[in-house]
Amino acid sequence: MLFKKKTAEEVAGSKRFHVKLTEQLPELGQITILVDTATGVNYIQTWVGTGGGITPLLDANGDVVVEEGYRS
Repeated sequence: MLFKKKTAEEVAGSKRFHVKLTEQLPELGQITILVDTATGVNYIQTWVGTGGGITPLLDANGDVVVEEGYRS
């Protein structure tokens, strides 16, 4: 198993995503790092002007960044 999944009891009453970091970049927009609390996967969300996007955050090796304790 690649990712540790939380039980329904662990997820119940909690938010699915946690904001880990928000940064304003002059003349570029806003970058936010989100953590999926069910899987530990980190996502990078961008807002530039009137558009935006979201994608999994990758490390230097091209692997998805997963919070400690979620990888098996």
